[in-house]
Amino acid sequence: MRLVTYDPGDGPRAGILDGDRVSAVAGDAPPASVDDLLRAGPLDDVEPAGQGVLLAEVTLLAPVQRPSKIVCIGLNYGAHAAEAGIDPPEFPTFFAKFANALAAPGAAVPLPSYSEKVDYEAEVAFVIGETAREVAEGDALSVIAGYTLLNDLSARDYQFKTPQWMPGKVFDQSAPCGPALVTPDEAGPHDAIEIALDRNGERLQESSTADLIHSIPALVAQLSMLMTLEPGDLVATGTPAGVGGAREPHIWLEPGDEVVVSSPQLGRLETRIG
Repeated sequence: MRLVTYDPGDGPRAGILDGDRVSAVAGDAPPASVDDLLRAGPLDDVEPAGQGVLLAEVTLLAPVQRPSKIVCIGLNYGAHAAEAGIDPPEFPTFFAKFANALAAPGAAVPLPSYSEKVDYEAEVAFVIGETAREVAEGDALSVIAGYTLLNDLSARDYQFKTPQWMPGKVFDQSAPCGPALVTPDEAGPHDAIEIALDRNGERLQESSTADLIHSIPALVAQLSMLMTLEPGDLVATGTPAGVGGAREPHIWLEPGDEVVVSSPQLGRLETRIG
């Protein structure tokens, strides 16, 4: 199943995407977003309300709208750690973004006025489906509601002003996300999700979650040891090799750039740099 948050013109609602059509979720009080749907309980009984409308007639929004946490994992692809010249971390390196960073599929994202070195980072993200605390790695997949795509836009000149990276990670709309939350049964094995990034038609990143240093189940176990994970929490699992800051010459995003994060399992996330 592919779950989306969309606006047909009278406000956001959770929906089910089927090909080129989207239907509201059936029920007396339809949820306004995918994260509201998750907070209401398991997805077992979710059904579409009728045949819906054409996707082209609605506006897609980021699947989750008000996550209590946006957790991002750094240096989590073996090839990316190698291109950065850093040994693979023994414990996940993580930082946070906030809800102001979320941007919808197809959004035009303005570059922050203070930065001249904004980079792209294609990421597979997972969304928590139930309250999770101290989950064993062997049980971790049971608390994941599904997977989506995220572009961790990063102002590198501000990221490295402090050891914690946060100043370069939190600007408005720095986390384009979507297009859908793909449930695990449709996404397939957690360690075989493919991902790529193209800028203006040029392929710059391509890998799969098989290259993750800390697997998705390991991330759930380690993060839930540190804090309670809640329905709708979004965890971006890291970016593959090929980021602009590691290239010679460097590639920084410019107004007018078209950036596409794609996955045969998770869809296509398009962003225009404004």
